[in-house]
Amino acid sequence: MERLCVDKDKCIGCGACIGIDNEHFDFDDEGLSEVISQDNLESDDLKDAIESCPVNAIKIESEN
Repeated sequence: MERLCVDKDKCIGCGACIGIDNEHFDFDDEGLSEVISQDNLESDDLKDAIESCPVNAIKIESEN
């Protein structure tokens, strides 16, 4: 199974992912991106959001 993750140590809160894909991302209380949905991980908007992150803080990881 795969899981969408945001590395909070890398995230700079630019909001690009949220602007592209607000189905999966929103700001947390600290102004950083957080994952709000694990559904539809194959969407084109999600792929675009991952690619748009300037610090590569977003990943889809395999759960063991």
